[in-house]
Parts: sequence; C-alpha cells; structure tokens
Amino acid sequence: MGVPNSPRIERRPTTARNLKNRLSVSSWLDFSAVTGAFANRNYAIYIGGGALSMIGFWMQRVAVGWLAWELTESGLWLGIIAFADLIPALVIGPIAGAFADRHSRLRVIMVCQVLAMVQALVLWFFTAAGLITINMLFALTLLLAFVYAFAQPARMSLVPSLVQSSDVAAAIAVNSVSFNLARFIGPAVAGIVITTMGVAPVFLLNALAFIVFLISMFRLRLPPQMTVARATGGLFADIVQGVRYAIGHPAIGPLLFIMTATSILAAPVLELLPGFADAVFGRGADGLAWLTSASGIGATIGGLWLAKRGTLSGLTAIAVGGTLVLGVVVILFTSTTTFWVAVIAMALVGFARLMGGVAAQTLVQVTVEEHLRARVMGIYGLIFRGGPALGALIMGALSDVFGLRWPTAIGGALCILLWIAVQRRQHSLARLLEPTAGSSEHMEATS
Repeated sequence: MGVPNSPRIERRPTTARNLKNRLSVSSWLDFSAVTGAFANRNYAIYIGGGALSMIGFWMQRVAVGWLAWELTESGLWLGIIAFADLIPALVIGPIAGAFADRHSRLRVIMVCQVLAMVQALVLWFFTAAGLITINMLFALTLLLAFVYAFAQPARMSLVPSLVQSSDVAAAIAVNSVSFNLARFIGPAVAGIVITTMGVAPVFLLNALAFIVFLISMFRLRLPPQMTVARATGGLFADIVQGVRYAIGHPAIGPLLFIMTATSILAAPVLELLPGFADAVFGRGADGLAWLTSASGIGATIGGLWLAKRGTLSGLTAIAVGGTLVLGVVVILFTSTTTFWVAVIAMALVGFARLMGGVAAQTLVQVTVEEHLRARVMGIYGLIFRGGPALGALIMGALSDVFGLRWPTAIGGALCILLWIAVQRRQHSLARLLEPTAGSSEHMEATS
C-alpha cells in the first residue's frame, strides 16, 4: 500500500553536536539530496524537458495578456481572459485525476502536450496573419486551460514513478523550484521577444518548447508496473471513491483541510497585488513588478531549501508551521506603510506558501495508495489553484467596502487561529505521515 518501498528514517535525538552540524555553513551548501534526485535517469530527462516547457508556458501567458490588451485596451477583457485560464481547473480537476488513474499517466501527458503545441501553433498563425480576434483569443485560451487542467493530475502523480522512494521529497521540491524559476525567465524572455519581434513569435517559441518536452517524454523508460495504474468501476464511481478516500483519510484529510484554509485565507494576497501596488503603496506597475518578483524569489529559496533537505522527517511540522508563518507575514504586509518592508514581507509570503504547499504535497504523495494517486492529486491541484481564486473573489468584493488591507489582514489572523487549533495534532499527524523504522501507524494509515 502507498509507496511500497517508502524510505525508512531513523529519528535521532537533537544533541548540541547535531544542532551545530545542522547550522554549519557546509550543511547549508550540501545539495547531495538534489544531485541524488537527478541521479535518477528518468527524472533528469523529465525535469530538463519540463523546465523548458514551463518557460514557454509563462512566455505565452505574458504574450496572451499583452495581446488581449492590444486588441481591446479593456481591463474587463483582461479579467475575462484570466478567468478562462482558471475555470477549467475548477471544473475538471477531479475528473482528470480519475481518468489518469485509469490510463497511462505518461500517455495522458503526451497527448495533452500535443494538443497544447497545436494550440500554440494556431495562435501563432492567426496572430502573425493579423486575423486574431479577442473572441478567438478567449476560445484558444479556454482550450489550453482545459488541456493543462486535464494534464495536471497526471504530471503531479508521475513524479514519484521517476525516482527512488528516498528521492521523492527532493524531486517534488526541485519541481517547484523549476516552476518558480520559469516564472522569472519566461516573462523576461517574452518581454524581449515582444519588444523586438512582436507577439506572434512568442507563440511559435512556445510550440518549439513543447516539441523538446515531447522528445524527452519519449525517452522515459518506466517500469511495466508503473505504466498503467488501473482503476475499477465507472468514472463517476472512481471520482467519488477518490473524494471519500481523501476526506476520510486520517492524515491526508487534515492536510488537505489545512491547504484549503490557507489557499482561501492567505494566498489571495498574491492575486490582489496589483491593487496593493497601486492603491495602497502608490507604486503602479513598477511596484507590482517588485512585489511579484519578491514573492517568486522567496518561493525559489524555499524550494531549494526543501530540495536540499531531501528527507520526509519534519515535513509535517513544516506543513503545519507554514500556516502560522503565512498568517504572520500577511498581517505584516497589510499593516506596513513602507513599501520596502512590504517587499520583504512578500518574499516571506512566497517562502511560506511554497514551503507549506510542497511539504503537504510530498507527504500526500508518499502516503496515498498508488491506484488513487492521480485522483487525490487532482483534488490537491483543485485546492491549490481554486482556493486563491475563491479567496480573491471574496476579499476583492469586501475591499470595495473596507479597503484591501482589512479583509486580507483578517485572512492572515484566521490562519494564525487555524495553526493554534491544528498544531496540537501535529505529532499525531507526523506519526501517520512520516514513515519511520517500525512505524505501524504509517502502515495502517496507508491501508
């Protein structure tokens, strides 16, 4: 059940010598866990092609937003295009997870990549020919969003199949680092291409990146038993089974509840940054760039630190403690009137959000049963993407009456109260989630 050869982790008492070793400079520069993850041939191939594909993804997102503005000069249409990019994840996340559990996850990803490449080529052709309209752009954006939403559970659940079980924690963290680095590189490259050659070449470059990723996927060599994870019964029955399993699991259920709460209460601050940059701090687009970059840098540092750890031990404390840190720094961000303090707070928001999210995802991945993995990760992806959108909608509506600061600060305060309520169960959750030598609790939880 679960991951069949889950890593055995021996708990050692924290002595003064151990603490000194943990705090030494050499320990902070030890990335052996990262190199261990890349020593897995399949993972190294996958992450290489996937990193380039993610850069292309962020390039196209920037180009689509700019093209929508060029076509309409309407803020409403910018919101509509953003909505088209999000809503499919909320609609088909659990369905995509159930489908990925019934079919080859690798094949699901490859088919979705082909469809995404075709979408990019169509977008390039009509833009370069001057035939693109805002309605066509909306339809193509919606199509791509459905493709990505369908592929997400398969991609998330494939990672543990690419590495040894002892490298799962580092592999998932490196995946997150790759995603956050792409958030910097993609928009920067897109900006250069748009200013020098126009919008259309960005879509063509994205299509080429998909080709590279597809080649890397063809080179993967998965064990036969990992190629297809069969599920039984009808698709709807599989969805219900996955939801019941996730909610009813004594450890995964509480983790998903914590992620839901933080996604709705604290993560929306990232969605509301344009309003904070302009209306609160009066810094406009330049301020938004600083705040967004600070968040991404914090997330990248958090991902690198988690990847460097490369162990499951202590991840429950990180997942639960991230709720407290996130609540505190959100309150700091909303209460300061000094822009550069807000920039530092936003870096800490990105750090805490990434740490809590990746720690929770790693624990779920090593605990969930294999034949339910994609369904549970589909629910996780739904929470991680849909929660901030729902929270931003609520806080944005409240901001018309109370301003941006108060609703966001209250969300941070509720996160602190949530931590107070949950941290008393932290040790019992750790016994279920972190496999240790002779841990009967973990074996029972994954049954």
